Amino acid sequence: MTSKKYVNFVFLLLSKDSKNVILSVTSLIKDISVCFSMASGSASSADVESAFQKFAVHGDPHATGREMNGKNFAKICKDCHIIDGKHITSTDVDIVFSKVKAKTARVITFEEFNQALIELAPKRFKGKSQEEAVQHMYGLVAGQDPANAGVTKISKVGGVDRLTDTSKYTGSHKERFDESGKGKGLSGREEMTDNSGYVSGYKGSGTYDDKVNN
Repeated sequence: MTSKKYVNFVFLLLSKDSKNVILSVTSLIKDISVCFSMASGSASSADVESAFQKFAVHGDPHATGREMNGKNFAKICKDCHIIDGKHITSTDVDIVFSKVKAKTARVITFEEFNQALIELAPKRFKGKSQEEAVQHMYGLVAGQDPANAGVTKISKVGGVDRLTDTSKYTGSHKERFDESGKGKGLSGREEMTDNSGYVSGYKGSGTYDDKVNN
């Protein structure tokens, strides 16, 4: 049961508006049944709350994990595939965030996050009952971690694979890497004077003393 709906329910009781009282009670019962469904379903409340906390602190070292801003709410919806580009869009997510948060607040609590999932569930999983849709929604979120954006990965598309294969380098470029493909650092970029007395590139370099002594 959300605090907003509870306050609204009490207000309607005091106003003796019987029609709206019935509608309010129906809505509250639906939310309560969804909460019980979550507690007994495959996605546990603890796993969903854990994911909420991880996303809530993402990118903010000062965050406590108890509240989530709009940016991170959009991220959890994107990373957990709540936003599918078909049934749920980023605009839908922004609208629901504004709907569930307190009027002057810029963040939502875990309770309000749950309410947001309940709001989005029927649209994301059309054709399923409210309880089934919400349970599927919790399944998308439970146990998830924020995806790390901006991590550069080596591309294997087209000629990029060939261009990053050091074993195929020639000339001066080849001299900058050893056989394993690891860079030689300074020695691979500058001409190093060889004072060994051997001809440059001679494979038997350093073996003279061993031959004389034997």
